[in-house]
Amino acid sequence: MIKIAVYGKGGIGKSTTVSNVAAALAEQGLKVMQIGCDPKADSTLQLRHGDPIPTVLELYNQKKNEFQLEDMVRIGTNGVICVEAGGPTPGLGCAGRGIITALEKLKEKGAYETYQPDVVLYDVLGDVVCGGFSMPMRNGYADQVFIITSGENMAIHAAANIAMAVTNFKNRGYASLGGIILNRREVKREAEKVGELADDFHTSVIGSLSHCELVTQAEEQKKILLECYPDSDMAQEYRLLARQILEACQEE
Repeated sequence: MIKIAVYGKGGIGKSTTVSNVAAALAEQGLKVMQIGCDPKADSTLQLRHGDPIPTVLELYNQKKNEFQLEDMVRIGTNGVICVEAGGPTPGLGCAGRGIITALEKLKEKGAYETYQPDVVLYDVLGDVVCGGFSMPMRNGYADQVFIITSGENMAIHAAANIAMAVTNFKNRGYASLGGIILNRREVKREAEKVGELADDFHTSVIGSLSHCELVTQAEEQKKILLECYPDSDMAQEYRLLARQILEACQEE
C-alpha cells in the first residue's frame, strides 16, 4: 500500500488535482482511497457529482463511537473510495481535530484492512502545518508528501513552510518529501521560481499542470475533468502526473 499526502495552499487547485490523479490511478487498475483532510469537506465532491459525504467528525459528534465503517465511506468516480474528515463549526473548535479523529477512526474500524487500497491519498490543507494538519505526515500514515504550488508569491511561501515542516518532522520518522507539483497560473518566471524552491529543499519538480479552462468547466458540471473530458490534453496531463507520482514513490 502506497500512502501519499498532498499539501498546498488553499485555493491552489489541490483537491481538483488529487481527485483527477485518484481517478487516473484507478484507471490503471489500482484501488484508490482519497481522504479529504480539509474542514470544508469538499475534497471528494467532484468524484461524487456534488453529493456530500457524512464527515467522520460529524458522525463522531452525533453518535460517539456508535457508527460503522460504511457510514463514513462512499464510492466515487472510477471506484475511488471517498472519505471526508470534516471540521468544527468555524470559531467553535480546532480544525485539525477533525483530521486526527478521522484518521484514528479509519484505523480503529479497519478501513485499510477492509478496503485494501493500493494507494491512499490524503488531501490536506497546507496553509498551516501544525497539530492535526501535520497528522498525515506522522509515522504510520503517509510515506511521502507532495506539495502543489503555483509561481504566485503566497503559494510559494506556503509551499516553503510545508517543505520546512516535512524536513523538520523527518527526523522523527515521519513522511519524506516526494517532490513538488507545479499547477500553473501563468505568472512571470513561474517554472524558474518553483524550480528554485525545489532546489532549496533538495527535491525536484516531479510534474507540471497547464492552466486550462476545461478544469473549471468540469467543476461547473460537478465532475472531475477525467470524467467530462477524458480525451482532452488536460486529462493526459493528469494521467502523466499520476504516473510521475507513483514513480517518485517507488524510487524512495
